[in-house]
Amino acid sequence: MPHVIVEYSANLDEAIDVGGLCETLRKAAAAIDEIAMPGVRVRAYRADHHAIADGADGHGFVDISVRLRGGRPDAVKDRVAKQLFADAREFIDPYMSGNSLALSLEVRDIDPELSPKIGTIRDHLKDNQ
Repeated sequence: MPHVIVEYSANLDEAIDVGGLCETLRKAAAAIDEIAMPGVRVRAYRADHHAIADGADGHGFVDISVRLRGGRPDAVKDRVAKQLFADAREFIDPYMSGNSLALSLEVRDIDPELSPKIGTIRDHLKDNQ
């Protein structure tokens, strides 16, 4: 897995293709060797109510949380953070270069002892990976 959760300020709805950002992050996560592609889940939530910096309407944010099942080495978590952040930044940069925007990403461990899982996604993949 990872679970990739994108939270963004509502004022970016028309400015950034959030679905495209989700697809970019999905592809980036699935391309990392230590990530099981069938476990990748990306979703986005708009923050309808937000207050940023001095309160000016033009400020926006995109905050990305990456939740990984615990036990991965720090080097893997570092690679995940750097790759997903780089891809998100490249995707958002055309907007960010001329507008007020904060982009952030955080990787967190999921405790495997406290997070039971079951699923049939692998059974329905084209290549049965």
